[in-house]
Amino acid sequence: MQEMPTLAFIGAGAMAGALIGGLVHEGWPADRIVAACPSAGSGDHALLRHGIQMVADNHEALQQADIVVLAVKPQLMQAVVSDLAESLQQQRPLLISVAAGITLSSLDDWAGGGMAVVRAMPNTPALLQRGATGLCANDRVSEAQKERAQQLMTAVGISLWCEDEGAIDAVTAVSGSGPAYFFLMMEAMIAAGQQLGLSYHQASQLVVQTARGAAGMAATHSQDISALRRRVTSPGGTTEQAIQSFEKGGLAALVAEAMTACRDRAHAMARLFSSDQ
Repeated sequence: MQEMPTLAFIGAGAMAGALIGGLVHEGWPADRIVAACPSAGSGDHALLRHGIQMVADNHEALQQADIVVLAVKPQLMQAVVSDLAESLQQQRPLLISVAAGITLSSLDDWAGGGMAVVRAMPNTPALLQRGATGLCANDRVSEAQKERAQQLMTAVGISLWCEDEGAIDAVTAVSGSGPAYFFLMMEAMIAAGQQLGLSYHQASQLVVQTARGAAGMAATHSQDISALRRRVTSPGGTTEQAIQSFEKGGLAALVAEAMTACRDRAHAMARLFSSDQ
């Protein structure tokens, strides 16, 4: 069997933790994963339970790495990658960024140029291995490297490739930020349930279980989403009254407006953090 590549995570926050947990669960050898974090020496660091190596220095994590996962905040990315540029130029690993709004060209520039770079936009359900990730690559990424990048992201859910880098901002609007939209809807439903006479506990139990069930049906049925909605919307019935209220209030247009605003903010972040600035 081909030897698994060594992974170096620069940053050890929630998303890095989700990816590492998923990879170890899927059989990636823990001794081939190293994570850099200032608190690496802490005995109670959550990532230590996976049996990976943890170090406090980014340069130390980079040694012998075949794949480097950049899991730092967007506003820190330039400083972090620029500091590692000399080592990256010597080792030439595959770079995978999970930061929103940082372009392939900026990452490559900060790393010294000529690097194989992948942008990934995962979402927080990756913490439960139920994530959704969009991926795009520059033209220096080989097919084998694409397979490895997808293997990483598939460990925590589904992943798909976007040929156009601009589509990653659409992925951000749909799935990257998407969990918050559903949480907002759930909050509103719980509050409305309380107004109708339920306790908070009753309303939250019913809403969460209903969301879980609806998502499960959408994931397992061959019918499209609108067909599933029509199945539970009897003419003249109670559900129809609720749906008509949503439509009268312009729900579809509001959702489109919100997701466009999210996409536009991702564009703005790309300009803000661009290496051309």
